[in-house]
Amino acid sequence: MAGNLIARSVHDLTAAAWFGGSLMGAIGLNGATAEAKDPSERTRLSSAGWMKWAPFQTAAFASHLVADLAIAWENKERIAKQDGVARDTVIKTAVTVVGAAVTLYSGILGKKVEKLAAEGAEGATEPRPEASDELKAAQQQLKMLQWAIPAFAGLVVVLGAKHGEMQRPKNVFAGLRG
Repeated sequence: MAGNLIARSVHDLTAAAWFGGSLMGAIGLNGATAEAKDPSERTRLSSAGWMKWAPFQTAAFASHLVADLAIAWENKERIAKQDGVARDTVIKTAVTVVGAAVTLYSGILGKKVEKLAAEGAEGATEPRPEASDELKAAQQQLKMLQWAIPAFAGLVVVLGAKHGEMQRPKNVFAGLRG
């Protein structure tokens, strides 16, 4: 079995962690914390949960990038010679980088929401009517981003699958440039 089994496995598992962790947080963690009786606990507990996840998320990103580099190095000739592979590699890299930036910005907004937790909230990303404009804006942006993150992560998984399909012998042969 030639190739980078370990790098590919790390690549796929870290993308899956990004996708699953972000989706579980947006649905499960935020949904559960919205049930807290004390409105100030809703954002505080959600922020605490996201902060516990952050080191694992960071490690997953770092591992994903290392695995990406290993896979690209192993496939450098195919990237250069097979039609469409370089383009798709650039697209996948761009989606990963933008998704990582969105994830980072979401963490920054989460810290802002945590700082303003004493104001209380309807939910982790749902402000109370009497909330400050700063908290309302942060929560509204956070709500949008927390749904965008699994979309980016899912797209990375799909693009990874597309790269795998491009390695089938019939696709490699059909895409070789002269």
